[in-house]
Amino acid sequence: MHETPATTPHFRTELAAQLAFLIPEAIADGKVDVEKLKELLDGDAVETSERFGLFWPGKRRALRAAQEPTTATLRPDFENSKDWDTTQNVFIEGDNLEVLKILQKHYHAKIKLIYIDPPYNTGKDFVYPDNYREGLQTYLEYAGLIGDDGNAKSTIAKNTSDNPHYHSAWLNMMYPRLKLARNLLTDDGVILISINDVEQAQLRRLCDEVFGENNLIAQFVWLNDGNVDQQSKIKGVHEYVLAYARNTSKFARPTVIDPNIGEESKLYRELIENSITKNGPANPPSEVELPVGFPANFTSGRIGIREDSYPHVLDEILVENGKVVTPARVRSGWSSRNLLDLFIRNGCSPIDDADGRETWFELRDTGAIYMMKRRAEDQGHVLSVLRNLGTTKQNSSLLASWGLTFSYPKPLGLIEYLVAVFTRPDEDALILDFFSGSATTAHAVMSANLRDSGRRRHIQVQLPEPVGDGTGGTIADLARRRIDKAGDSLAGTRKNQLQVDGGPPLDIGFRSYKLSDTNFAKWRLSSEVEEDALQQHLLSLRDSATDDATADELLTEILLKQGYSLTEAVSSAEIGALEVRLVRDRDGDVAVLAYLNEHVKPTLEQLRALVDEAPTRIIVLEDAFQGDDELKTNMSQLAKSKGIEVWTA
Repeated sequence: MHETPATTPHFRTELAAQLAFLIPEAIADGKVDVEKLKELLDGDAVETSERFGLFWPGKRRALRAAQEPTTATLRPDFENSKDWDTTQNVFIEGDNLEVLKILQKHYHAKIKLIYIDPPYNTGKDFVYPDNYREGLQTYLEYAGLIGDDGNAKSTIAKNTSDNPHYHSAWLNMMYPRLKLARNLLTDDGVILISINDVEQAQLRRLCDEVFGENNLIAQFVWLNDGNVDQQSKIKGVHEYVLAYARNTSKFARPTVIDPNIGEESKLYRELIENSITKNGPANPPSEVELPVGFPANFTSGRIGIREDSYPHVLDEILVENGKVVTPARVRSGWSSRNLLDLFIRNGCSPIDDADGRETWFELRDTGAIYMMKRRAEDQGHVLSVLRNLGTTKQNSSLLASWGLTFSYPKPLGLIEYLVAVFTRPDEDALILDFFSGSATTAHAVMSANLRDSGRRRHIQVQLPEPVGDGTGGTIADLARRRIDKAGDSLAGTRKNQLQVDGGPPLDIGFRSYKLSDTNFAKWRLSSEVEEDALQQHLLSLRDSATDDATADELLTEILLKQGYSLTEAVSSAEIGALEVRLVRDRDGDVAVLAYLNEHVKPTLEQLRALVDEAPTRIIVLEDAFQGDDELKTNMSQLAKSKGIEVWTA
């Protein structure tokens, strides 16, 4: 019988366990022997105290914030959801540091793309109020955003530039979140981070440390037309998008062409042709012998010997029926000599280049040799400068048309383009934005799916920060409304398309969750608890689960801590006169059967009925057995005889 873990993984412990597995000789008395580790690494270990890197006050404490587990959970918010039973999209209201920890269990190495637009630290943005010892409690206090007067309130101070730790405060906020985010990326996954000049240098160095400087894909420059500070001496018209891969060796070449490239470009031609005559220090002249049968683009003719221009023709070349009929040597510097040699060795039949494009060579009547490539279906051409992809003003106007007000939302066109660059429509890519803001990323994912019939899914995370318009609403409220409005608008377009081209249905829904404390009193205990609090806690343990927690809330927490997703197919049923929850897999089989009523003790026959359903796993609240260890043991034996796991919580 297994017990559901009380917290998210303890990341420091897991790291030590990985070291023990990889380097057992570096473990002594159950601890990592750092000196032994240095000895084993020898010259690869850094000994000097003057190390290269990014250092700031509070860095070690910020790292601990990422490593500390949490007892927090997510509570289903059915009222603010859309298409709960069918959608694969998720919106989470809460502090993203706590949420990222909760997501580690199931979503580890499952996110294809992360896009975030964090606070730019301009002195106007707030920085998240991390209290690393009591992170969840700090959030829960902050989340009480509505005062007695009905207006939104915030206990968060601005991080102004006169703060002596101005950059440090921002780095301390970003560091633990990026550490946790990296764990979620697939091997070929990518993280994109929007930033401006204020923290670009620090962010670049920080990402080099977290993701590895060799995993930098690009530092995109985004020309943000229409958002210019007229008081500035130099008018800044650009921002940045840093792109880092989890592993660049796994990152595939994008298959998107920059929308600013005109249709007349050779990128859109069926055939791409280029002369391979190229002389220079990197391409010293060398001889190539054209064999009999080497193709020419003219039917017949003769090219005489010459050395006055490249390529030099060392032997007379005769062509009949579009092919060379006698071996002939030519001399020049060549830009694709290896491919040319491979083509000749292949009997002058087409070959594939490194990108899988059909490639061949042919002789022209000038004596030049041209390389011909058939344009690939997934031809890509992505530039490091992002331009003409919409403006913040346009996106603000779009939101205003839906009755929503938000300052400086990222352009929909920009994010949709980035989504298309770094994900493919046919791969069920999961996209995460844990600084969701007005939910432009969610809108962009749905819009991209509409454009290319994609199956992308999204997860949004947003703190319930006050909008600041005096209505008492939060940015999380605004984001959910924006996803709802955008989805309806796109669905209308899709309905018209379906009449023409068919295609998959467009997922415009989302499951809404809210960050909350655990529903289990026995999991709330902190190692820092004081004596009085401990006594109160022990009294609360008479009932393991919180009495006002619903079955859905209990199940969600248990599933998350056991490693299930936020979009599991859950249904209710009555089996053996017991109210249970069923979680089905993609094939419709019962993966989990959960009995979550601690106030009604089941009989052995009722438990036998649960086992007879043959689920993969059965979950029963510990207190449902009401101290009857014999009943618990009998059920465990019944399940074991049929290969069923039994878990308690």
